[in-house]
Amino acid sequence: MLDMLVVGGGYVGLSAAVAVKQSAPHLKIEVIEAAPEHVWQNDQRASAIIAAASRMLEVLGVWQDILPEAQPINRMVVTDSRTADPVRPVFLTFDGAVEEGRPFAHMVPNVEMVRALRGACERLGIAIRHGLSATGFTTTSTKTTVTLSDGSTVDTRLLVACDGVKSKLRDMAGIKTVSWDYGQSGIVTTVEHERPHEGVAEEHFLPSGPFAILPLTGNRSSLVWTERREEAEQLVRADELVFEEELQRRFGHKLGAITVAGSRKAFPLGLTLARAFVAPRVALAGDAAHGIHPISGQGLNLGFKDVAALAETVVEADRLGLDIGALNVLERYQSWRRFDTFRMGVTTDALNRLFSNDITPIRIARDFGLSLVERLPGLKSYFIGEAAGTSAPNQSKLLAGQPI
Repeated sequence: MLDMLVVGGGYVGLSAAVAVKQSAPHLKIEVIEAAPEHVWQNDQRASAIIAAASRMLEVLGVWQDILPEAQPINRMVVTDSRTADPVRPVFLTFDGAVEEGRPFAHMVPNVEMVRALRGACERLGIAIRHGLSATGFTTTSTKTTVTLSDGSTVDTRLLVACDGVKSKLRDMAGIKTVSWDYGQSGIVTTVEHERPHEGVAEEHFLPSGPFAILPLTGNRSSLVWTERREEAEQLVRADELVFEEELQRRFGHKLGAITVAGSRKAFPLGLTLARAFVAPRVALAGDAAHGIHPISGQGLNLGFKDVAALAETVVEADRLGLDIGALNVLERYQSWRRFDTFRMGVTTDALNRLFSNDITPIRIARDFGLSLVERLPGLKSYFIGEAAGTSAPNQSKLLAGQPI
């Protein structure tokens, strides 16, 4: 019988397995992943990794493998304008590092993150079984029996669901969600540009939604371009000339001519919050527990916060001789993560509603608010700490850079 079975072999599932196994090597842990073995290598996306998450990855022994391909975000610029405006006034800037040698975030290619975490799994003896999904499970007082898509079964003391925002395991566990659709899609692609970005990330608030330019290594940037659903689908289907022309209108000319350097995909945007993070012998983590708007760049980092809290809960329970799958043990993890997740969901929802419109009185009010924050260094420092994940109360050990 396994001690922990993780369903979902993305960054959250892999890091959960590594975090627990590293601190409790005697526990038997496996990961199952529905995708074929090499599909992860085709992911062209990149993600913002906040300072607290990079601390955790450092403790897990994978950050040094990721760092050569990680681009520090040295400065963040926020503007609020219309697409046709000839000038985009800067209302807010965030500069500096949260500590010596550590900026508040890095941009990391997803493929490099998965490669490093898979390497850690191999070093620790964590098996990753591909091409399998969980089709059902039954729970007793001592174990959960998971039925896999090949007809086999696995017994485990704890089942960790990291199977995405449309989690089937969450539904099987009877956990309800609060969710709604924004009618927006996020277009994700990579561009090359003539001039260096110097590590500057930009968030342009446009009437249809935020347009984020996020620096990558070299003269490249990752884009998260929010549009209304129908327009986003038209843009993704458009020929290269039309797409690049619309892109240039939003990107501007400060970095010279741009060319699309990767595939373009549109992802529907909405808010999904699980009403509970745990059930008997089941814990949700990552997008299975919460899916939020990318306006804050915190989606993946919320998942890493889940990992840090869950790993500490499981490892400390094991050291005390407690049953790691018992509901009273898992409820500590739930109480640790629910408020922060709810707060971030409400914040991103409010920001998206506030900035994804062109109502003049609201524009005046929000621009005044941004300008006010720009003039108050203490408030800016608070927001930087929040964005970097370094100012949270009751922070888990891994996010503080400490082993469990």
